[in-house]
Amino acid sequence: MNQTLSHRDYLMKHLAAPAEASAYLNSVAEDGDIKFLLKAIRDVVEAQGGVGALAEKTKLGRTTLYKTLSETGNPAVSTLDAILAVYGIRLGFFPIAPEAAGR
Repeated sequence: MNQTLSHRDYLMKHLAAPAEASAYLNSVAEDGDIKFLLKAIRDVVEAQGGVGALAEKTKLGRTTLYKTLSETGNPAVSTLDAILAVYGIRLGFFPIAPEAAGR
């Protein structure tokens, strides 16, 4: 019998691996929209056990994490760094092409 996975199930399975999660977050971050990046981070959090597990590992409150990662969240860099570090991911900075930078 041929089993199929929903897109969501496939995504959750692959986001459990730091390399896959990093690639996913980088791809979303390239668009430059914080709302979509926060959604992508929420996907990684869900794939890795959810907000409860994250709160335990970061020592941040669940309410704080829900607010931070909400569509209207405005997380501090240190908070994002703490969240991503739990999953073996770090923030990074990369040069953009000169034509994209308006040069």
